[in-house]
Amino acid sequence: MGKRSNYSEGKPWKQAKELHILETAFRLFTEKGIELVTMPEIAQASGVGRATLFRYFPTKLDLVVSVGTRQWEEYIKWYDALLPKEKIAQLTGSEYLRFYLDAFLDLYRNHSEILRFNYNFNNYLLYETGTQDQRKSYFQIADKLGEIFHELYERGKSDGTLNTEIPEKTMFSATFHIMLAAVTRYAVGLVIVYDEGEPEKELVMLKEMLLARFTRT
Repeated sequence: MGKRSNYSEGKPWKQAKELHILETAFRLFTEKGIELVTMPEIAQASGVGRATLFRYFPTKLDLVVSVGTRQWEEYIKWYDALLPKEKIAQLTGSEYLRFYLDAFLDLYRNHSEILRFNYNFNNYLLYETGTQDQRKSYFQIADKLGEIFHELYERGKSDGTLNTEIPEKTMFSATFHIMLAAVTRYAVGLVIVYDEGEPEKELVMLKEMLLARFTRT
């Protein structure tokens, strides 16, 4: 398998073209599913030649990973900016945990396309061969979230608002996997919905259950 190209590094106009390819590919992947979209189709929709596309992304896996990495990085950056740094610095550990969990609800409400992509991506990886190095940048997103969680956990340990009898890794894994799985299942239609407002109520309830388990009153 190929390795992610640095073809656009240090070249603004090439970086702009790369961004356009990433945005076009993301749109096609979320509309049709990753497996059904071909590289020639992406090249045509992006307005570039096939050879040009492969100079930026030597394989489809390289492109898929780059698309997902960019989407998650941009979302994390955007969500963190909702609160000024000085405001975040004033949050207690439990308040910071609530802000962290609210991000999953925001994904469901306003950015379900990222959740649909993530679901398709996980299925795609079940059958797509490739190296760990090719997938590395995507899975490093969890490491970045882990760094944020470490900060809030340490704050909760210091101010006594988190139940730190529960190990940090256990708390992080539970909140991340439970919330991501729940919002994703609703976003991709894996849950039968009998009432239009029911998913929202259930996801909020799930968030509150996790807060009750992990915080101290």
